Amino acid sequence: MSQGNCRNYPPATFFPSDGVGVDRARKICNGCPVLDTCLEHALEHRIEHGVWGGASERERRRILKRRRVDA
Repeated sequence: MSQGNCRNYPPATFFPSDGVGVDRARKICNGCPVLDTCLEHALEHRIEHGVWGGASERERRRILKRRRVDA
């Protein structure tokens, strides 16, 4: 995502091993111009690791589960 806030950070920032790292990644994502596009990309491609579109792995699983229920 060449227009994302993340472009100025190392990829490891978005693949944290703890909750503090997830919060740090979310803060970078906050207000990003491609936040929704990034999240949809992760959901469509079933990306299981890292913070994408401001959402953690757990949050993306919940979103996908909700979408299946609503469908």
